[in-house]
Amino acid sequence: MDTNMITKDTCKPVANHVGVPFPTNGAANGFHKPLLGSASDSTTTLGHHLARRLVEIGINDVFAVPGDFNLTLLDYLVAEPDLNLIGCCNELNAGYATDGYARYKGIGACVVTFTVGGLSILNAIAGAYSEDLPIICIVGAPNSNDYGSNKILHHTIGLPDFNQELHCFQPITCHQAVVNRLEDAHEQIDTAIATALRESKPVYISIACNLLTNQKCLEIAVEATAELLNKAVKPVMVGGPRLRMAKACEAFMEMADACGYAIAILASAKGMVAEHHPNFIGTYWGAASTSFCAEIVESADAYLFGGPIFNDVISMGNSLLIKMEKAIVVLPNRVVIGNGPTIGCISMKDFFKALKKRLKRNTSAYENYQRIHVPDGVPLQFNNPKEALRVSVLFRHIEKMLSRDTTVIAETGDAWFNCQKLKLPQGCGYECQMQYGSIGWSIGASLGYALAAPQKRVIACVGDGSFQMTGQEVSTMLRCGQNGIIFLINNGGYSTEVEIHDGPYNVIKNWNYTGLVQTIDNGEGKCWTAKVYCEEELIKAIETAMESKKNSLCFIEVIVHRDDTSKELLLLGCRLAAANARPPNKDH
Repeated sequence: MDTNMITKDTCKPVANHVGVPFPTNGAANGFHKPLLGSASDSTTTLGHHLARRLVEIGINDVFAVPGDFNLTLLDYLVAEPDLNLIGCCNELNAGYATDGYARYKGIGACVVTFTVGGLSILNAIAGAYSEDLPIICIVGAPNSNDYGSNKILHHTIGLPDFNQELHCFQPITCHQAVVNRLEDAHEQIDTAIATALRESKPVYISIACNLLTNQKCLEIAVEATAELLNKAVKPVMVGGPRLRMAKACEAFMEMADACGYAIAILASAKGMVAEHHPNFIGTYWGAASTSFCAEIVESADAYLFGGPIFNDVISMGNSLLIKMEKAIVVLPNRVVIGNGPTIGCISMKDFFKALKKRLKRNTSAYENYQRIHVPDGVPLQFNNPKEALRVSVLFRHIEKMLSRDTTVIAETGDAWFNCQKLKLPQGCGYECQMQYGSIGWSIGASLGYALAAPQKRVIACVGDGSFQMTGQEVSTMLRCGQNGIIFLINNGGYSTEVEIHDGPYNVIKNWNYTGLVQTIDNGEGKCWTAKVYCEEELIKAIETAMESKKNSLCFIEVIVHRDDTSKELLLLGCRLAAANARPPNKDH
């Protein structure tokens, strides 16, 4: 029978173990909706976290019998809009109902109170264990302060040891989590749920009743972080790509203003941190870092990473010289403190706002940077502006085009490194796809970005191999009347793959790219194209694109030598080649 067809009258309000009926207020299943907010609120409690996790694994109905130790938990489940709380007549029946639910949905959850409820549901959980059914059996437990207090509480068998229920569940569940401290609470819950799904067996989660609404996770994380950073002599901050998903870029910069630390970014976070900030020292990318940046970051005695992703490209072949015991890693919903605890249920934005009030101002790392930093020299000038164009010269001129009214879109490959060196003026946008690295991404992304931000002029830097993947989307750009500038860097092949492992497959058929774009325009006059071979031609093309053709889509094909690549690409190619060539482990 379709459970969605059950009416609210089918599920009557039930009494809890201390004799207090739930008020109906006309709500479905007889449960009222407490005013707790949703899991999307900036401060997420453990109760919200558990409720959202159940929804995320496909549970929409939870079977429960209320008791005084689980009432607060039930409030959070009722408040979750995607969950329906089903009140059952007793715990054994709730367990059987969860068994049946899991047989069709693949997972089920039930909630009972401590011991008196837990021991009542044991038989149903044992049956589910024998039938290989993943069930999340959640027990509302006593206040965390009562553990180890030698107190004798109601709903127990009269002993101060609260482990009687746990011992009973151990033989009939594949994992047991006793959550009575905030520091690792969310991690224990996540591990238990993951184990149930992996093993296809029931798990037991006991949660102290005072932790669900306790919002001290933030206070604990801030206190531990401030203690570590305030003891440091030369701490630094490094921004990562997850600042954006956490909507914490502004809070990150506000904290930088307050603490005075040297600020760097991971390569994948370019554009998310203000490069005009006085304490900005560049991109931390291992051996490919901005000059003098790696020296400052890696010599720090404490570092705060805001929203990082450390993959093989970002770590330049896993070459970062970072000691994790000195690191604070701030993720969108948790904080990892050195090699110590992971504290969950924390909003990154709220964490930064609270932490800035606790940090002592410390400019030591930035002062060290000023001592060793040598300003960029004057770029090489070529006496003959008609000699073959170099990529470094191209990007020097692209940098001059940038303003708060532009956004750079960097294609996968060597454009990552060349665009990374661009000094972005205040307000200038920047986007790349460094985690996934799908070649051809930049053309479609330029189309979408320009539609989302019509006030910005997109400047896309793309290689010829990537353009062959998705270049037809220029047609849509023209149809939408866009005025972006596409620099197609034509070096005759897949230059990134060449540096990793060369072969004849890295050479591609050369196209008449400007002719192709003109053909797509079909004489409508919505685009302007140019093919340049030297600096003199490049300067003229940019001048036209920025002035007389500023309202047109501009396509500039830049002809460069096949081996004209950045030194960073050479370095990454060598490291990825070595990583790919590792022999199988003997155990495999």
